[in-house]
Amino acid sequence: MTTISTLGQALNQIENIQNQQATFADLSTQLTTGRRAQTFSGLGTDTLTSIRSRTDLTSIDVFINNITRADTTINLTLASVEEFQAQTNNLADTLIGLVQEGSHQTGQDVLFDDPSTQEIEQIVVGNTSSQLDVSLQSVISQAESLFPIVEDLLNAQEGETFLLAGADGTVQPFEDNGLLDSSISTLLERWREGLITTDDLIADLFDGTALEGNPDAITDTTIGFSASISNDNAGRVFVRADENREFEYTTLANESSLRDVIVSLAVLSNENLPPVVDVFEDGNFSATPDAQGAPGETAAEQQDSFYELYNAITQRVVSSIDEIDNVRFRLETVRVQANETLERQEEQRNLLLNTVSAIEDVDTNLVALQLTTLQTQIEASFRVTALTQNLTLSNFL
Repeated sequence: MTTISTLGQALNQIENIQNQQATFADLSTQLTTGRRAQTFSGLGTDTLTSIRSRTDLTSIDVFINNITRADTTINLTLASVEEFQAQTNNLADTLIGLVQEGSHQTGQDVLFDDPSTQEIEQIVVGNTSSQLDVSLQSVISQAESLFPIVEDLLNAQEGETFLLAGADGTVQPFEDNGLLDSSISTLLERWREGLITTDDLIADLFDGTALEGNPDAITDTTIGFSASISNDNAGRVFVRADENREFEYTTLANESSLRDVIVSLAVLSNENLPPVVDVFEDGNFSATPDAQGAPGETAAEQQDSFYELYNAITQRVVSSIDEIDNVRFRLETVRVQANETLERQEEQRNLLLNTVSAIEDVDTNLVALQLTTLQTQIEASFRVTALTQNLTLSNFL
């Protein structure tokens, strides 16, 4: 039994054991979780620093995720644009390789001798066939095969998002609805009939907007671009890289370089582009040919008109290759800038993680040592308590 003289000592010993047991529980939890405390209040004076660091970490993680997602999108966009450029380069090689001599039609020359003169002129005014030779037909065939390829590239996607649609990424940026082909057919017919000049035709094809003073110009809507792109409402695309910086990486399907290639392919593959010169199947000149060639009174003039248009298209295609480089450079610049910011964000993140770790984490080896020491102390306390509980006056004497 415990006497009045030993009551205070017993109570103190009980309190000491309880404190040791509480400390043992805390150390056990620390050893299990690796954390100094399970709540912020348990961090004492370091609580505010830990909270601020974790808040900053949350913001940095958002920025890192933004940059990572944007980098993926930029890479996919670059892949699409680079493939578009490669296909354009192949087309340019074919266009440049065409020998610009003759009509590239497989028939015989049709001659005309003006009966009002005594001289025999033997002027070439056409050809007996509208069938094209291999050289020009290969140009047209390549254009026909490339059109659906570049259409797919303009409509490249990342998941469900169209890469070249701007902020309106849920809407397909380009669709060949047939309006472009029919509009070009009409322009070529008017050109052959002499209603518009070759310069007028080239302007109609490539001016792009009636706002430039050309009401007959083929517009983005005619080509098949989405309403938001055609109306310049697609919106721009940005990546928020930190609190004070964001980068724009908008790339649209109607970039001038991409647009010119689409129109050029549509002209080259249009069924009204050939023949180069008038066709008289029976070999005799008449006022109305069986098939009308490019504008001009003679075959030479018709060839000049055709090659003027052909060279304008070739120039557009060649220029587009360099202009696509500008698109690529713009994307690469944003990518580099964003990745530089990403590196800084990751460095800052590591610093904050070290700060949080220094405050919240514990050295498990040290905790294990403290647990062993505390266990020994608790066992000693229990032995002392047991001896105290058995202490009487007779035992003491």
